Amino acid sequence: MHLSASLLQRQKQRMVLSPQAIEAIRLLRLTHTELHQLVEQALEKNPVLKPDPFDDVSPLPGEDQRSSQSRSEIGESPIGGPSGGRGQWKSQRSSGNDRPAVEEFTAHTETLHDHVARQVALTPFTPQERLIAGQLAAHLEDTGYLQVNLFDLAGRLNVRQADVERVIGILQQFDPPGIFARTLSECLEIQLRQQDRFDPAMAALVANLEMLARGDFQGLKQRCGVDEEDLLDMRNEIRALDPKPGDRFQSGTPETIVPDVWVMPSSEGGWRVELDPATLPKVLINHTYVAEISQLTNQNPEGKAFLDHCQEKGNWLISSLKQRAKTILKVATEIVRQQDAFFTHGAAHLRPLCLKNVADEIGMHESTVSRVTSNRYMLTPRGVFELKYFFAAPIASCEGGDAHSAKAVRHRIKAIIAEESLDKVHSDEDIVAQLKETGIDVARRTVTKYREAMNIPSSIRRRREKRLSAAAIKRSD
Repeated sequence: MHLSASLLQRQKQRMVLSPQAIEAIRLLRLTHTELHQLVEQALEKNPVLKPDPFDDVSPLPGEDQRSSQSRSEIGESPIGGPSGGRGQWKSQRSSGNDRPAVEEFTAHTETLHDHVARQVALTPFTPQERLIAGQLAAHLEDTGYLQVNLFDLAGRLNVRQADVERVIGILQQFDPPGIFARTLSECLEIQLRQQDRFDPAMAALVANLEMLARGDFQGLKQRCGVDEEDLLDMRNEIRALDPKPGDRFQSGTPETIVPDVWVMPSSEGGWRVELDPATLPKVLINHTYVAEISQLTNQNPEGKAFLDHCQEKGNWLISSLKQRAKTILKVATEIVRQQDAFFTHGAAHLRPLCLKNVADEIGMHESTVSRVTSNRYMLTPRGVFELKYFFAAPIASCEGGDAHSAKAVRHRIKAIIAEESLDKVHSDEDIVAQLKETGIDVARRTVTKYREAMNIPSSIRRRREKRLSAAAIKRSD
């Protein structure tokens, strides 16, 4: 076999993204908060950029400030009616940057750790006990539970584990009742003891919470030594307790969802889709500054090259922001068009929809639609929804085709169960039959999966719950 070295020239084609295309994709993925931060950084680094003093969207390269005032905003797209003004929503909202931030109306709420720290300070601990209490409070979760290895903690503090247990007993008397518990059973026990209701029968019930969750009332009556009436009263007492006592305290700054898109009824019929101007950064080229600096850099090649580079980057940023806004609006408009029945009649009328359906209609790639719909929200007359919400898997229709979405089917299952009575509790098979009457062809295991996903118990447990509730109502009468 003869081996030799040679040079070969081959020609092949491949797609390569330019740096500008990669940056444009990154811009499309950013949330409006991240985008504002990026634009602020660009304003700091690029001397030819300046914030747009007008409320309108930043002009494209070549447009001046006067033309930007006269043209329509990019965030306007009527559906089901001719184009026109922005409608009534703009007049009802505050304009410009004078709108106060939501945080200005948010009162400071005491956290659980603040509440506990104040009680620790008011408790007459010894120095050693106060040290132990501080360490235990540091391991307190926001739900009110204590998650720490007592043996390790005692070793770090060079104290006995019995001393740590004694301090925990004191801390468990703090407000709110149930904090510093290590398990759910202990949390409920603390609250019941403070109410002087932790008798042997209740202790047996708390020790067998799994049976209570399964609805095994026959077994619980034997374990607790009570009849059905007493067991029902004990169950109601358990339900009145707080399984997560720390949740009533605010753990941090409340998160506020700012919708990127507005959907509102159009006066001419149909729906209007607009981008929220507050989510669109507004920048433009400072032509006055460019003209002044150009005169100084005419005889300086390096300075002129730097100025040209800044202008090129500034124009590209403005154009990319413009294209990003158009892309978001285009995708949102198509979603509203596809899901028109949802906005008119509600969740039961959601249509099956996938990324490819939207991408094919607007002439974009599926990956682009996926980037646009991630972490973006739409304000509608029916509430605020993430754009991903409107995409649902198809469920076959009895007449053939994909006529129903999975979300609509879950909504229908929930409605059927909500209409049940004590005399008529539907099994999963019954629900399948009722769905088929409305043209929905779905298997029983699918109904079971959807029901469990919505935390709805089985028909046996629902029937037992209704019977016990009816018995309680009858006794109260």
